[in-house]
Amino acid sequence: MAIDFGREVLGDLSVVSKREWLVTNGIGGFAGGTLANVLSRRYHGLLVAALQPPLGRTLLLAKLDETVEYDGIYPDSGRLTPLYLNRWEDGTVEGNGHHYLNRFHLEGTTPVWTYAIANALLEKRIWMQPGANTTYIQYHLIRATGPMGLTIKALGNYRDYHSTTIINDWSPDVEDVDHGLRITLFDGARPFYLFSDRATFSPRSDWYEDFFLAVEEFRGQRDVTEDHLYLAQLQVTLRPGERFAVVASTEAAPNLDSVLAYGDRQAHEAALLARAGGLGKSGTGDGAGDALRHLVLAADQFVVRRPTAADPNGQSIIAGYPWFSDWGRDTMIALPGLTLATGRPEVAASILRTYAQFVDQGMLPNRFPDAGETPEYNTVDATLWYFVALHEVVTATGDVALARELFPVLADIIDWHIRGTRYNIHMDEADALLYAGEEGVQLTWMDAKVDDWVVTPRAGKAVEINALWYNALCIMASLAEQLGEEAGRYAALAERVAAGFERFWNAPLGYCYDVLDAPAGPDGSLRPNQLLAVSLPHSPLSAERQRSIVDTCARHLLTPHGLRSLSPDDKAYIGRYAGDRRKRDGAYHQGTVWGWLIGPFVLAHRRVYGDVAAARSYLLPLLQHLNDHGVGSISEIFEGDAPFAPRGCTAQAWSVAEVLRAWRMTETE
Repeated sequence: MAIDFGREVLGDLSVVSKREWLVTNGIGGFAGGTLANVLSRRYHGLLVAALQPPLGRTLLLAKLDETVEYDGIYPDSGRLTPLYLNRWEDGTVEGNGHHYLNRFHLEGTTPVWTYAIANALLEKRIWMQPGANTTYIQYHLIRATGPMGLTIKALGNYRDYHSTTIINDWSPDVEDVDHGLRITLFDGARPFYLFSDRATFSPRSDWYEDFFLAVEEFRGQRDVTEDHLYLAQLQVTLRPGERFAVVASTEAAPNLDSVLAYGDRQAHEAALLARAGGLGKSGTGDGAGDALRHLVLAADQFVVRRPTAADPNGQSIIAGYPWFSDWGRDTMIALPGLTLATGRPEVAASILRTYAQFVDQGMLPNRFPDAGETPEYNTVDATLWYFVALHEVVTATGDVALARELFPVLADIIDWHIRGTRYNIHMDEADALLYAGEEGVQLTWMDAKVDDWVVTPRAGKAVEINALWYNALCIMASLAEQLGEEAGRYAALAERVAAGFERFWNAPLGYCYDVLDAPAGPDGSLRPNQLLAVSLPHSPLSAERQRSIVDTCARHLLTPHGLRSLSPDDKAYIGRYAGDRRKRDGAYHQGTVWGWLIGPFVLAHRRVYGDVAAARSYLLPLLQHLNDHGVGSISEIFEGDAPFAPRGCTAQAWSVAEVLRAWRMTETE
């Protein structure tokens, strides 16, 4: 399953303009676009810098438009060949670069385009330097019978990555520096740089207007066009075998030796694969090993630095590219798959320590806002997933010291949940179950909200929240025993929760209620949340009930790419995910398929049937998905109706993580 496309794919603009690539830098910055290099999202760009790592993400370099002059087998022709492609608001398309695109493949996470111009082959690579807001765009003339001239237009911007720019009155300050330009687009803007090891620069200051953003139109956004500023023209002549690079950076002195810089990137990824050990080596002869190695590298794209006052090297997890920041819930769910399954337990421990610093009133943050404001705490499940993540780390590593360090934080969390914390989150003394919810607030992972409309409010006692609550108490009892702390209190409380959990069983239907004690009464909607009561380390359900849940979810919710969020038989089911924000969020948890749920399903299936090969077989379609949407990664969501088109983020942390975790857990048993 190597990511490698030829003319059979690349010649079709409708396909090549929809598949996307991504590179990241480990501090929240990224670059991404389409295989056709046509802009289709506001999030596309060659340098989206994290100016306040891991956030403050700002588009600086939007794209490079290359034109080639090559005589080759046409002496004295002066033939000009555009390798770019632009789609304008009026429907016109400028350039036809995809006509010359002979091959696209990934080297690790690095996208490589190979253009055939007459008898010449020109390669282009794009990557970022780990730990820096620096993007390399390297060109290599690997075959030709004479020199090739390249003229490149550098188009820039300076805006928050969620917004768009319309022509304005910026007065750019462009200053010559060694090997390039220092660019300050307006007073107060942070300067950035364009460098080249051998090209000549000619500053420009012209607006290119009305780039059409097709995906934003599909998503029902109001702003579907954008203007970019023509910053500079670069010119260079390459002879056969020669390379040159354009370097875009917020740093004044990045490494301009692109060969050495690419060697550093390759060494970084080789080390990641070495740490992952034999993941995928016991594949099934279907290319799974290659796909899993791609996923090991994809996993690293989500791990970022989050400096804190206590630890400048703190770490976190970006929930998804191109638009999410780091979310507490996503981080804890994704942590085992992104770190433990890939052989990086020290990263897992760092993340747990980082989040411990943000615990407040017994709660982990739901989200860190993009502009660096106070963290938001509107989540009931992120905190409970923290216990599961720590359990996975301690089980995998035997790191009792980490457990001892964090035990007081965990004990405080339990106490807050018993006596009550924000949003009416509290334990009901009557049945020991956890209640959560206030009007107008979304607290569980099914958290879509449009203005004042909470699409799936789920106030009450949600099934997965109480499965997590039960696990948190069981884990606390086990840790307390290991550490010589008083364990009986937690064990006794876990027994009460298990008894209370009996209330969730809907005997006539053979599966669990989704929510109990809701304002409108018990919610019997068939959703996948109950799978966590089977897949988590401790289950409060009998073996017979566990199997009934797995079978029911398999019949009604399972798709090749994950599980539907609601049964198609439900009158509220929505099988398509498209349109404006209200329509999309209205469908988000009402039938839309979530890739991350394949992990709980696979592990629940393995638990009830004991057939490792059968359980693992459910993962293969998602490995094949690496060739689609965000190539080399796994999408956030898919439509509930066939053909299950990928939607949402092109690269989602917990989607990648749960495939890796489930594969690892079925590989070793």
